[in-house]
Amino acid sequence: MEKSKVYFTKSITPESVINIYDALGITLKGNVAVKLHSGEQGNQNFIKPAFLKAIIEHVGGTVVECNTAYSGARNSTDKHKKLMENHGWTKYFDVDIMDAEGPDMILPIKNGKRIKENYVGKNLKNYDSMLVLSHFKGHPMGGYGGALKQLSIGVASSAGKCWIHSVGKTLSQDEVWEVEVNHDEFLEAMAESAGSVAAYFKDNIVYINIMCNLSVDCDCCYIAEDPCMADIGILAGTDPVAVDKACIDLVYHSKDKGRDHFVERVESRNGTHTIDTAADLGIGTKDYELISID
Repeated sequence: MEKSKVYFTKSITPESVINIYDALGITLKGNVAVKLHSGEQGNQNFIKPAFLKAIIEHVGGTVVECNTAYSGARNSTDKHKKLMENHGWTKYFDVDIMDAEGPDMILPIKNGKRIKENYVGKNLKNYDSMLVLSHFKGHPMGGYGGALKQLSIGVASSAGKCWIHSVGKTLSQDEVWEVEVNHDEFLEAMAESAGSVAAYFKDNIVYINIMCNLSVDCDCCYIAEDPCMADIGILAGTDPVAVDKACIDLVYHSKDKGRDHFVERVESRNGTHTIDTAADLGIGTKDYELISID
């Protein structure tokens, strides 16, 4: 597999998100789903809707989310809708909680070692293409959160999140956190489910990772650490493996005083195993060319 092109800009502005998308030379067509993180209630680090307004309008997209599998403000449709309103998403955009009503859409996972199927919000079928807008940051379970996590846990329905977290043992919120799983197998299930969504959209999907508010905690944490590193920039490409790998490499090569803390979070959760697994599955490649547009 030849090197993937990953575009990079140090500028983090609404306009630079548009610029890096346009640099790809791709126009997402038809009904465009914009997958992003709505931010848990109380979280201070998630990227706010006003910042993303320009790019979402640029692609003519609909903001899509799915309910969570843990207690909080987003584990039911009613609560999630209220959160989307409180955080300002519905002020600017059409919002679709894709698993608001069942039954889930089931995507096959070819050659799945950990799971054979992926349960996603059924409204995914209404979209022709997808823009994956990821806030790159750390994560308490995955080590880091980026494009692959958005594709897997992010697009999975609430039941699908349980399926991935339990490595195919349960679809129930009541049972999922009682199931004992091997951590690396969970990361592999994440990679497998991400691949099923990427395969569903084929060439009609773009990934943008925004490296700002670099906390070791995810936007799903209602109590999250403040950022430990300075903002780095924005990366974009058509290969989620390459985009995530480039982000990880930028962190590792950073001389920022908070770099070691961030790296400890990634390594203590074996976070790069998700990238390695996704590459082994052929979802993308870890070999990339970083192209600066500054």
